Amino acid sequence: MGYLTTTLEIKKDILWRVYLSFIVMILLGVVVLGRAFYIQQFEGKFWSRMGDSLHLKYTPLDAQRGTIYSEDGNMLSSSIPIFDVYVDFGADGLRERNGKRFKDNVDSLSIYMARLFKDKTSGEYKKELQLAYKNMDRYYTLKKKISFTEYAQLREFPLVRQGRNKSGFIIDPRDKRINPYVLLANRTIGLSRDNATKNVGIEQSYDSVLRGTTGQRLMRYIAGAYMPVEGAELEPENGKDVITTLDTYMQDVAETALMKMLIGNNSLHGTAIVMETATGKIKAIANLGKQMDGSYAEDLNYGIGKATEPGSIFKLATLLSLLDDKYITKNSIVDCEGGVKQFYGLKIHDTHPNHLLTVKDAFAASSNVAFAKMADQYYHTQPSKFIAHLHSFRLDTLTGIDIIASSGKPLIKKPTNRSWANTTIPFMAHGYEELVTPLHMLMLYNAVANNGKMMKPYLVNSIREYGVDIKTNHPKVIVEKICNDETLAQVQECLRAVVDSVHGTAHKILFDTPYGIAGKTGTAVTALNNKGYNKGNKIYQASFIGYFPANQPKYTMAVVIQNSSESKLVYGADVSGTVFKEISDRIYGRFLSNKKFIKPSADTTQYNYFGIKNDLNSIFYTLKLPYTDSATGGYWRTTSMKNNVAVLNMPVTTTTGAYIIPTVVGMGLKDAVYLMENKGLKVTATGRGRVLNQSLPAGASFKKGQTITLFLN
Repeated sequence: MGYLTTTLEIKKDILWRVYLSFIVMILLGVVVLGRAFYIQQFEGKFWSRMGDSLHLKYTPLDAQRGTIYSEDGNMLSSSIPIFDVYVDFGADGLRERNGKRFKDNVDSLSIYMARLFKDKTSGEYKKELQLAYKNMDRYYTLKKKISFTEYAQLREFPLVRQGRNKSGFIIDPRDKRINPYVLLANRTIGLSRDNATKNVGIEQSYDSVLRGTTGQRLMRYIAGAYMPVEGAELEPENGKDVITTLDTYMQDVAETALMKMLIGNNSLHGTAIVMETATGKIKAIANLGKQMDGSYAEDLNYGIGKATEPGSIFKLATLLSLLDDKYITKNSIVDCEGGVKQFYGLKIHDTHPNHLLTVKDAFAASSNVAFAKMADQYYHTQPSKFIAHLHSFRLDTLTGIDIIASSGKPLIKKPTNRSWANTTIPFMAHGYEELVTPLHMLMLYNAVANNGKMMKPYLVNSIREYGVDIKTNHPKVIVEKICNDETLAQVQECLRAVVDSVHGTAHKILFDTPYGIAGKTGTAVTALNNKGYNKGNKIYQASFIGYFPANQPKYTMAVVIQNSSESKLVYGADVSGTVFKEISDRIYGRFLSNKKFIKPSADTTQYNYFGIKNDLNSIFYTLKLPYTDSATGGYWRTTSMKNNVAVLNMPVTTTTGAYIIPTVVGMGLKDAVYLMENKGLKVTATGRGRVLNQSLPAGASFKKGQTITLFLN
């Protein structure tokens, strides 16, 4: 009995302990659940923010890229602000009081956005905003790449104007790179891309200066997206400005003259480079190539980056070598043998048959036979002496111009090369079996114009920070004297004879100027697609390199154009000489002459203008140019001009409806602003000259007071 009692007592004690443990566990569970409920309901936002704060990262904050300017102060490449618009639909101010602020403003905000962007109806915008609000999207992308004008209007919209904390609107500014002059020196100025290694031109060469120092922005991960933490930025250091040597007037003249010849002659590509003789500054460089659709664009830097066989412009190097070694003088007689001679089994031809000529006349007439004979006679047994001259002229060396990735590599053969043959010297002498860029040849011609002093070519004057030059490039002499004074005087006389002598190859095109030009033509047969020189139609590269004014040179210029098999004009004087003269006439008239006008010559290319009828009448009357007006009334006229004869017509684009945008492309700024503002538009403009493009397309509808930007050329 006692044993049984003891057993029951032990059992009761065990059960009591089990029950007590069970009760404790229940109480503990209730406490845990209660605490969880309390945290979720009363401390949830705090701990959610605390958790999000642990998901932080820094992202790069790009600096504002510096601007590239011309020497005369015009922007050639600049950054304009564009804005990305995001909305934090979880913002406290947007959701307080059960989202009253959002609900009160969503209708009016949708209407304003539809009016501004014109890509959706107000109903579509409202539906989009309400859905994002319902989903509580924390970093919702609303708009990308809006302009500053659009941003300025957006920030005054309902809800947005209440600020970031109340509206949830987050504006992320960044830069977009533009070239206000579009085509002008586009390849030389270059492109700025996100990946700097893919940039070209000055944008690439001076990228470290232009891009500045990148900052940092703290981003917090919230609800599936990273959002910027306001006030937690390490500000970037803006890039510095680059001041180039380019002159926008000279550049525009060079582009226009080159474009006109390429289009009119159906050429493949071409370049025109203007260098300031005394300093080596590149004042203009135009590079145009034919595109698949038949248009022309600045696609490659043909002047600096493309080495080709130069043709007869290389005879200057041969002449300098022969004169400086005192093998000949300008009055030495050379037998051109009727313009045909065989050299070691290969024939060399002249364009015209010649016999006994002085060296000066042979140079002026561009006799291939004469220069092949002289070079072969004096350098066949000592070719290294000739090659040494070419080295002293830096024709086998990179030019050193400050576009690091674009400088074409020259090729001057040496006797040790496997391709060297008995025919190499006579062919090199008149511009074959070597590769040089137009800039290489321009440097040599410029040295002759500069009394023997060869200058390093350069494109950048200075680096500027906040309006103050912090680094300046100065003219640099790279060869103090390319030849003796006696040789220099003879060479200068030979270069003038190319233009002044009735036998000179450039006499017909370039003789009639008030200032004088000295230079050399070149017409090189080029190999097309590795098919050789003489199979099928020959393709010619036309060149003219010279300086002006001939007696006191201020500028040296190279024009090199690659013709096509359909080109009607092929010779250096007819093609490149014509371009040279148009550019030099305009530069002389603008910078070197006291005369206001240069007598216009017949121009077979059609030009189109757009302006006020009375203004156009006054211009034609002053210039004594004939014109006819086919319209009977109205205020505006379009003008088509060809061969110095103008025809005026009534434009249809100015008579559009009250709220339809007209076109002002081709107008001067005064007329364009007058027309647009009379329509009720606000006008901003960049650049100078005639209107090249407009930000709002012609024929589109607009609202009174809307802003339109005009881009001038």
